[in-house]
Amino acid sequence: MLEFHWQDLIFLLAAGFIGSFVDAAVGGGGLITLPAFMATGIPTPFALGSNKLASSIGAVTSFFTFARSGKVDRKILKMMPLSFLGSAAGACIASLLPEHLLRYIVVAALVGVALYTYHRKNWDGVNEMTEMTRSVVLGIAAMAWCLGMYDGFFGPGTGSFLIFGFLYFGYNFVTAAGNTKALNLASNLGGLLAFLLLGRVYLAYALPMGLVEILGARLGAKIAIKKGVGYIRTLYLVMTVLLIGKQVHDLFLK
Repeated sequence: MLEFHWQDLIFLLAAGFIGSFVDAAVGGGGLITLPAFMATGIPTPFALGSNKLASSIGAVTSFFTFARSGKVDRKILKMMPLSFLGSAAGACIASLLPEHLLRYIVVAALVGVALYTYHRKNWDGVNEMTEMTRSVVLGIAAMAWCLGMYDGFFGPGTGSFLIFGFLYFGYNFVTAAGNTKALNLASNLGGLLAFLLLGRVYLAYALPMGLVEILGARLGAKIAIKKGVGYIRTLYLVMTVLLIGKQVHDLFLK
């Protein structure tokens, strides 16, 4: 039986707002929210499942904010089932791994994604998609499936990887961010369904955190659409380093 602590909930609400704000703008908010769940001491499979519920609520808000602004390519909507199914498969794989092994994998992945984010300097796109060729369609389809599976298995950094992928395929930053919200929404829902069926979601923490993420996601999406995202990167990395430090301390120094 998981124990409920008010101080943990308050901590998660703050992390959820910041994480969803960052995620709506540049992706990768799970680098903040997942370690926050793990810092409460709940088992890693429950941290993954609970984070998936909270992030799914925020993802709905981000997607519709971008969609209403016309910043989502309608052709990308056809790729959403690939992300959904890939994520469900990834979540099932994660649920089969031993708790201790999964915790080491999560910490290692967190460090890897944080380093990638630090070294990736170009967060703005300058090109515009002009033609959806066959090779581009296949490339985006492969990206949707693979990153969907990654999102279900782990999650943090998925949004950032998707944005960089869409920038590579020729979209400008804001449309790349909007397309990312479509695929990220599908992968969140696919992973969430699997975790719910497996009973790996702690609703007492996940639901309140998800409601707070609506506010952060809405604000982050609006700022991303209007101003870009350069200044968010510093906050993103500072929060990530602090929370990774907490996980490393729990694993190796306790």
